Order: sequence, then C-alpha cells, then structure tokens
Amino acid sequence: MANTFNTSTNSCTAPSTKLKKFTPHNHQQQDEASLPGLPDHIAQLCLSFVNPSLLYSVCHSWRRLIYSPSFPPFFSLYALLHHSQSSDSNSNSIEFFNFDPISSTWDLLPPPPPPLCVLLHHPSFISRNLSIQSVSFSQNLVVLAATTHNFAPALSHPLIFNPLSKTWSFGPPLATPRRWCAAGAVRGAVYVASGVGSHFSNDTARSLEKWDHEQHGEWKKKSGLKDARYSRDAIDAVGWRGKLCMVNVKAKEGIVYNVEKDEWAEMPEGMLYGWRGPVAAMDEDVMYVVDEAKGALRKYDHEKDLWEEIMESEKLRGAQHVAAAAGKLCVVCGENGIVVVDVLASPGRLWVVDLPIGFEALRVHILPRMSRPDFDFPAIPSTSME
Repeated sequence: MANTFNTSTNSCTAPSTKLKKFTPHNHQQQDEASLPGLPDHIAQLCLSFVNPSLLYSVCHSWRRLIYSPSFPPFFSLYALLHHSQSSDSNSNSIEFFNFDPISSTWDLLPPPPPPLCVLLHHPSFISRNLSIQSVSFSQNLVVLAATTHNFAPALSHPLIFNPLSKTWSFGPPLATPRRWCAAGAVRGAVYVASGVGSHFSNDTARSLEKWDHEQHGEWKKKSGLKDARYSRDAIDAVGWRGKLCMVNVKAKEGIVYNVEKDEWAEMPEGMLYGWRGPVAAMDEDVMYVVDEAKGALRKYDHEKDLWEEIMESEKLRGAQHVAAAAGKLCVVCGENGIVVVDVLASPGRLWVVDLPIGFEALRVHILPRMSRPDFDFPAIPSTSME
C-alpha cells in the first residue's frame, strides 16, 4: 500500500482516500494482549521498532496501539483546504484536515475557537490570492497571519493546534498584528517580519518580532529590515542552519537573518538565483526548492552556492507550497493536489495524495499523527516507554 511516509513502498500513486469527519465516540474494546506472554509495556517497546503500516494490517489490538497516546507517533500530513466547488464563486471558507498515511483517510480537525474568518479572493485582486500564513513549530501547527473581509489582519494572536491533544490554543498577542508578512521558525523560535497591518506603516514593514515558545515568552522586537521591500506579499521565511532565508520571488529580492547575531545580510547570489518556487528545509539543515515553472526539484549546496537538480516531473509544475520532514517533501501543486517526494530514495520517488472531493490545498505541514478515538487503547504510564 502506498502512503505518504512509508519508505518501504514501491508504488508511485497513493490509493483512493476516504473522507471522515473527526467525531469522538467510544467503542467497546476486546481485552487483547499486545504480545501474548509479555507485559504490555515490554510488548509496546518491542512493537515500537516495527513500521506502523505493518502493525496496522495485522490485528485490531495493534491497530489501536499505534494510535494510542503511549505509542511513538508516526508523521502525517496536515493541510489547510479551501472549498473549490462551493456554490458561492467568491467563497473564502477554509477547513483544517489531517491525512493519515497508514489508513489513507482524511480527518476533519476540530474547528478553531472561534472559527477563522479570512479573505482568500477579492475582485480587486484578480491575479493574486490573499494568503494564510502558517508554520510547523515544536510539533504544533501555528497559524500566524491572514486577511479579513475588511482587509485587516485576521489574527491578533497565533492560533496553535496540538496534534497529540487535538486541541487549539492561542499564543501571546503579536505586538503588531499583520498580513502579507514573512513568517518562519528556526532554532526553537517563531518569527514574523515586515508585512502590513490595517494600514501600511513603514515601521511595521521594517519590523521583526520573535516568539520563543519554549520559554513561554512574549513577542520581542528584533533588528529591523533596512527598507519595506518585503511587505508586498506573503513570504515563507525558511529556517536553515540558524538563519531565516526570505525571498520575494516575484521581485527576485532575497535577504538572510542570522538569529544568533541578530543581523540581516544579503542573500548569496547562487541561493537567490535558484530560488524559483517554494522552498523548505529538512531538519533546518538541507534546503529544497521546487521550480514552479519547470517542475524541477533541487537541493541547495551551500559550499558551491548552487542548486543541484534531483528530479523533474510534470506533477510538480505549479508548485505553491512545500513542507519537509522525515525524508519526505509534501508539495501543494494546484490542480495536481498534494505531491509527495521521497528524497531519501535513489532515484527519488513521488506519488500523489488525492484530496477530498470539492477541496483544493492551500498549505501543508508534516506533524505527528493524532490519536484516533475509534482505536483507543488503554494508556500506559510514560515510564514504561523509557
């Protein structure tokens, strides 16, 4: 069976996916041992070394086990989806979904409190979409910026989804709520830079804010940009080797922020030249770019300051957003849906994850799977997994 993160598969196409709404309910469970003759905590420790897709296919008790809070979570895909077949041609409704690569199902996440009301399209901006900006950070999905119907920032606080607890929460208030900004995460902190508030302000367009989630701190102002060039569009600030790399692809302008030195510098010429589409960094160490025009996937060589081509595919043309984790790239490719590339395979392999009918993808993130209430398993004390 092909799925998003199983490296042992050979198929290039994901199976047909099923859409299932996330609704908690209880099932009567059989009292089955994980491995007959072994205490549960020893059995779970042994089974944690087995590929979850294999455990899923063996028996119901192991299927419940891999979704239990006590079992090491496998990675899955989280996506912001837009109703593409709404009866309202100007519909701006979005939904948050999770794709489980083991069961090949889409789950609708609980709605954020309150529901997120954003503007994605407007007749005054025929040639562009009004982006929602989000990052993966500390195993959470963090929504940072969007635009409301009155062209104001949609979020005064970061909106945070924790996959393991399946709950939403708010981060500390932004000093300056904004939209059309640069947003990213690196070295244990979230950053927003430039952008526009309710109205354009040169101070906001040149500002940089940092939020250290682990320290439960507030947003802190850092060294600002020298001008307002990066306030014209939503930009993914890519965390890479202690730096934030930002490029306005349309204007072909690039800049790099050193988080330790709190300094801005011009982007290396080769890095900027090859930045021809969405970029993501695997473990903040290796950067990949998807050339939106040619459908080429390339890896950045910082010693040579150039991008080395890995593969080229028609399926990757029109790439809009990319996420990287666990040796996989998940690429939003417009009409092609979400394309997954296994960059650890040689040669690289790719396959398509079918979206729920009537939806198109806006953003993707790779995070730990949610626990599944229909496969609940009695919790084992955390000490049993040590």
